[in-house]
Amino acid sequence: MRAFREAVEAQDMDAVEALLAEDVVFTSPVVFKPYPGKAITAAILHAVARVFEDFRYEREIGDPDGTDHALVFRARVGDRELTGCDFIHVDEEGLIDDLMVMVRPLSGAQALQEAMAAQFETIAKEAEVRIG
Repeated sequence: MRAFREAVEAQDMDAVEALLAEDVVFTSPVVFKPYPGKAITAAILHAVARVFEDFRYEREIGDPDGTDHALVFRARVGDRELTGCDFIHVDEEGLIDDLMVMVRPLSGAQALQEAMAAQFETIAKEAEVRIG
């Protein structure tokens, strides 16, 4: 999904948020339970943008006109390098209604989990503000 990739690469998280459907479901690489809804998903993505360093997409997989996309990325969290993939599904309106992220290796996932846990209060507050 070109628009999502370009927004993330430009660190334009407001543009990323505009691409999310109200009923989007975010599946984290480090938390078992999915997060339903645009407000919490946007807050999580804003936090991820604060946590990831040297983020870059390396590959895009899928039909550009299709509904399923995979974006392979590399990033760093502290001193841990990680590789990951954003699996994206878009609805009939072209908005993201499913976003699942996977990362490797385990040490990178653990560093990500620790960094995101430190963002938890901010994420909760940002989600509340978005809900209104």
